[in-house]
Amino acid sequence: MMIHKSLSLIFLLFYFSSYSQTIIKKSIDSDYLGYRREIKIYLPEGYVKDEEKNYPLAIILDAEYLFDLYVGNAVLFAAKDKAPKQIIIGINMAKTRKKDTYFNTENGTLTKNNANFYNFIRDEVIFEIESSYRTSPFITLIGEGTSANLITTFLGEETPIINAYICINPAFSDFIASQMQAYKLARFQQEDNTFYFYTNNSNIFSNRKQTLINQLQQEVSSIELNNFNLINDTFNTENSISAIAEAIPRALTKVFEIYSAISKEEFDKNIKDLSPLDAIAYLENKYLEIEFLFGSNLGIREQDIFTVEKIIIEKENGDQLLNFGRMILKIFPSSPLGDYYIGRYYEEGKNIKKAIKYYKIGYGKMDPSDPNADAFYENIIRLSNQ
Repeated sequence: MMIHKSLSLIFLLFYFSSYSQTIIKKSIDSDYLGYRREIKIYLPEGYVKDEEKNYPLAIILDAEYLFDLYVGNAVLFAAKDKAPKQIIIGINMAKTRKKDTYFNTENGTLTKNNANFYNFIRDEVIFEIESSYRTSPFITLIGEGTSANLITTFLGEETPIINAYICINPAFSDFIASQMQAYKLARFQQEDNTFYFYTNNSNIFSNRKQTLINQLQQEVSSIELNNFNLINDTFNTENSISAIAEAIPRALTKVFEIYSAISKEEFDKNIKDLSPLDAIAYLENKYLEIEFLFGSNLGIREQDIFTVEKIIIEKENGDQLLNFGRMILKIFPSSPLGDYYIGRYYEEGKNIKKAIKYYKIGYGKMDPSDPNADAFYENIIRLSNQ
């Protein structure tokens, strides 16, 4: 166990060293706080070179200990194609945490100082970053302890401005259940957007803290919304520090699940029972949503094409192979895949002449050294001998 944790730490430290030159320090003259507040900004690799690309925004509270940990995980997830690259903002709170986030314990409401800090994030930090950098519409807000409690108040915004609320080791008020009711989460269903709400509970928390987290998780679980994704996480760990280290990657896995290639879980849950036409639409919509939310124009990953291929070929006598092939040609005109599926469509319909035509077009796009080239050419030989 100790060796495993040491290797994980070394791996993350390697990533930390690789991004150390991309940190920018900036001061914001805050009207709400009445003084200048420093933030730090991580710009992802490629930001300067790619002037057309937009990036989702993550705002890290408690940045003096969460910022490096979050950035390290974000870089790793992006490198493994499990999440988009992000612009990450850190707000240090070591000297101001009590003023910024310690709420009124008598009724759970924000103090005047809390409200000023809340407005600083909402109206000044987000405005400053969106005005200065190329951000996509997707915003993640991350905090720990009482900062996590503050994050929940953003759920009360008349028009939601945060997409992902990551509340780590949350120290909620005694009134959290009633506060969540007041936010009327059902109204999120009316928004043409996608939302995520993450909380974690753990055996190492006090009984009181576990009870409050359970109350919140039960309250939000009673509301089923298509576009509001709840991640009520619970795990056993050795202490609150290791809980932080475990919660961040678990939250990122869920928040950016749609960005990742189609997993077995996603296929079994959302795709396997679809008709071919609906499977094609699902694939198109998945990547349209990725582009809208995260500013990432990925086309469609080949592995996702292969994942839904069986549905297109085996259901409805392969009648949707033509639409499937045309969709792929539109996205990847230089790929032989689209021509292959169109050729397969005509072959299934016994139109051998057209099938050979599209197989030849597809083969012509292939590099002779491609290990699949010979198998592709076999389709042409096979049909030519009929």
